[in-house]
Amino acid sequence: MFPNVRPRRLRRSGSIRSLVRETTLAPSDLILPLFFHETLDAPRPIATMPGVSQLPVSAAAAEARMAHEAGLGGVLLFGLPRTKDATGSSAYDPNGPVPRAVTVMKDVAPDLLVITDVCVDEYTDHGHCGILKPGPRGDLEVDNDATLEVLAKAALAHAKAGADVVAPSDMMDGRVGAIRKALDGEGFSETAILSYSVKYASSFYGPFRDAADCAPKFGDRAGYQMDPGNAREALREARLDEEEGADMLMVKPALPYLDVLTRVREATTLPLGAYNVSGEFAMIKAAAAAGMLDERRAVLELLTSIRRAGADFILTYHAHDAARWLR
Repeated sequence: MFPNVRPRRLRRSGSIRSLVRETTLAPSDLILPLFFHETLDAPRPIATMPGVSQLPVSAAAAEARMAHEAGLGGVLLFGLPRTKDATGSSAYDPNGPVPRAVTVMKDVAPDLLVITDVCVDEYTDHGHCGILKPGPRGDLEVDNDATLEVLAKAALAHAKAGADVVAPSDMMDGRVGAIRKALDGEGFSETAILSYSVKYASSFYGPFRDAADCAPKFGDRAGYQMDPGNAREALREARLDEEEGADMLMVKPALPYLDVLTRVREATTLPLGAYNVSGEFAMIKAAAAAGMLDERRAVLELLTSIRRAGADFILTYHAHDAARWLR
């Protein structure tokens, strides 16, 4: 008891705080999302995401080198195709923006971990994450089972291009098992699956939909993404993906769901990631630009909070800045 017990003794200097720090953060904990646009010749800044751009595929080599030199844990690739259709067929085009970028990145930086997002919302003309069918009242809804074939084809195209990890983000039931079966059947048993196991129907995705040009043309995604009020359901989703063959799991978004992240961490021994999404990124950028907070301190604090809640790695648009600040 006080005065013999004084917790402040272990806070007196930077060196002692560093020694006893419970949660650490390093560049290798961070995954950088990148957007490759098939028709661009130069980067196109995204107005709602300061410092982030849609990129031409020709920029893939430079991005790979920068990520590798920064010591990042890897990159996550999204693609914006030349053409879109009702079934998202461009998602599995072997000459699409993601397969082409993957090949270039693995050529120039073989040790860089390259992860590819597997979904069809960027490739469909309606912006939903799957093939549509008439619902019971005549309205359109996503056909879960028909979508699985497209997702498996896309994952296979990415694996053939050299992706280390494929990451299904669609929230279709059974997609991890379908992708694992397709990969194994074509000799890609070593390609890992990072499943967006716990993905909520969140308002924090707004800027991303500008970046990926994937806002739904009608309705929303609440019919397949999770309800923000549910936590027990997250454990069920994570367990099902693990049973289907996922190698890693993810919670998305991160900050509004740190409690869920902790609960999933306690329920699985698989590596667990969290996505610090575009809306979270944009809030920090806007507040910093308005002089409301110190961007460096805020970013490192929020990333540490995600690690402390249980994430082994974080997908974040702050990756390059944070890596520089952590050196």
